[in-house]
Amino acid sequence: MRWDFILEIFPKLAKASILTVELTVAGVSIGIVLGLIISLLRISGIKFLAVPAKMYVDFFRGTPLLVQIMIIHYAFPVVFGYVPVALISGIIALGLNSAAYVAEIFRAGIQSIDRGQMEAGRSLGMTWWQSMRLIILPQALKVSIPPLGNEFIALLKDSSLVSVISVEELLCTGRLIMGVRPRAMEIWLSVAILYLFLTTTISIFVNYTERRLQTGDNRQKFI
Repeated sequence: MRWDFILEIFPKLAKASILTVELTVAGVSIGIVLGLIISLLRISGIKFLAVPAKMYVDFFRGTPLLVQIMIIHYAFPVVFGYVPVALISGIIALGLNSAAYVAEIFRAGIQSIDRGQMEAGRSLGMTWWQSMRLIILPQALKVSIPPLGNEFIALLKDSSLVSVISVEELLCTGRLIMGVRPRAMEIWLSVAILYLFLTTTISIFVNYTERRLQTGDNRQKFI
């Protein structure tokens, strides 16, 4: 084990890990917005909206992310006639994939809220959307924090798959260094440590956020 070599390559890997985080944040951001819309469509009770939403979820949860990346980066440009950009293709693939999982997280969160609260909102003269936006969704979002944190961690690790389209995130950078200086133990141990650091940091942040929300709820109950 050459610790001097680890110290030499660590700054480059650390810089690549920033791109990994940016990919993950962009993917989860797309996933949250699109996933919320899909979850609302699924529970809307309107068949021509709910069925396509379910098909979307089934497709992106039922096919490998790697295949989805290949379709978006290699197949879509041929069909629609544009020049693909690897980074953009990676973000889109991660976002679309994340949306399918986030949609199920939000759907479960919404369905966990007592139906009587929706009925109470409607009895006060609110529309379905007003009751959902003002009463149901704020509570469902709190319930969804832990699984959303798990999705963030899962997507961060899955972001390594965009290395197949030459996005120089953490894993791809490790492979590039390996091609020049093939010291497998030092390189992949460093990559693993950085992934572990990132996932642990996210876990700590999610746990902190969850505790703060629980504290706020307990104070409201006490008052």
